[in-house]
Amino acid sequence: MKRLLILLIIFLFCIGHASFAGTDTLRTMKYSSRSLNAAMNWQENVRHRLFGLLKLDELLSARENIALNPKELNSQDKGAYLLKEVEINSTPGRRIRLIVTFPKNSTGPWPAVVCIHGHGGKDRSVYEKESNFKGFADALASRNFVTIACMVSQHNVYEEGRLLMGERLWDLIRCVDYLESLTEVDKTRIGCGGLSLGGEMSMWLGAMDKRIQATLSAGFLTKMDHIEKNHCLCWKFPGLRQLVDNADIYSLIAPRALQCQNGLKEPVKNFTVPIAREALKEIEVIYWDYERPENLNLDVHKGAHEIDLPELLSFFRKQLAD
Repeated sequence: MKRLLILLIIFLFCIGHASFAGTDTLRTMKYSSRSLNAAMNWQENVRHRLFGLLKLDELLSARENIALNPKELNSQDKGAYLLKEVEINSTPGRRIRLIVTFPKNSTGPWPAVVCIHGHGGKDRSVYEKESNFKGFADALASRNFVTIACMVSQHNVYEEGRLLMGERLWDLIRCVDYLESLTEVDKTRIGCGGLSLGGEMSMWLGAMDKRIQATLSAGFLTKMDHIEKNHCLCWKFPGLRQLVDNADIYSLIAPRALQCQNGLKEPVKNFTVPIAREALKEIEVIYWDYERPENLNLDVHKGAHEIDLPELLSFFRKQLAD
């Protein structure tokens, strides 16, 4: 019995030691304060490595040769704007459907926002007023913004050799490509925003696509340790945690405008304000290194897992329309 007890103690010690030692390899590219040139080099290095982990290098290098070939499927008059369903090429072998809106009561070119839904949502979810999205895409479309949305909530990989998070991000990048192809869009005023999974994908799109000038990430600012439990692990892929944490991905957005939204009524297992504040402190470092701290903001609102619509509209109006 004594021998078994000793063996058990040794086993538990080894497991604990291995777990502790394993944490030493996590987040090897964590951002720390440095000169402006060094900060820019860090961003480019991390962005390059993340594109590789996401298995997007091939598509990225071939993007200019992947024709969009847009096809309009239908059009609806929504009063203040026209809503169109459009199909484009995402990859050489896969087409995706987009929802695109155009203002009716003014002349362009207009600012544009990629509007991103959450888990279980669909491309039109961001236009629904009676939801936790608060119809933010409809509100933007009614205020002379071009809006665009696509499906990102799939949990199956469409093409062999791809990665789920890579395909989600790539479809959003192609949304930006399509916006840039439109004469109605001001290419210097493109933003993105979303809630939950949409907040996560807004983080990724703003971080990885420098054409995004303003990023709103709602209901997602947290740490990877927290979402390892009681959450869908579709965010996680090989090599990610060894390289960065969420704060480092958000740091790739600097010095461009970033607002995160977290509600005081978020359940404890979700995206709570105290953890959001901890992550924000880490993101603040690079904005100070860029001498642009005013471009980073955490909106703590009284709601739960939802969009703070007034603050969202104020953010995009200030960053893209004024």
